Amino acid sequence: MESALPSPTTAISPADLRHAIGHFATGVAVVTSVAADGSPVGTTANAVTSLSLDPPLVLVCFDRGSHTLAAVRDHGAFAINVLAAAHEHLSTAFARRGAQAVWDAVGHRHGDTGSPRLRDVLATVECRVEHHLPGGDHEIVVGRVVDVEASADEAAEPLLFYRGAYARLVPA
Repeated sequence: MESALPSPTTAISPADLRHAIGHFATGVAVVTSVAADGSPVGTTANAVTSLSLDPPLVLVCFDRGSHTLAAVRDHGAFAINVLAAAHEHLSTAFARRGAQAVWDAVGHRHGDTGSPRLRDVLATVECRVEHHLPGGDHEIVVGRVVDVEASADEAAEPLLFYRGAYARLVPA
């Protein structure tokens, strides 16, 4: 069977793809887990999405060199901490490689899986690893949701990322 789509005649550069995909506004989360030595780890992520309601599954995409990915593989669990607009500082701190020092200043508790749950976030989705899938220079981790928690603060706005920068909601 022939494909209805023509083959691309030019390669798409990573910069071009990043620019185009940057036009898709996303929420921002910190994905956390536990390293082999028991210390908490985390990374900022916006490649996070709900996958299935029944069974309850989510997916997260990690750079293959991520320390958090290594911890998720070893620990077999992770938590997605959805950030509010007031948490830009957390997003920036956890985006840095080797962000271990940030934990001293971040309120958190360990959930049922042992994964750190950040305090005062919009929502936390705690998961056990269900699958690992290759995804180019990233690895796709599918997690089975084992617990959720959402903020009761109806006025809190999400932290958004759009066109390479943080963005705010504008009421319709």
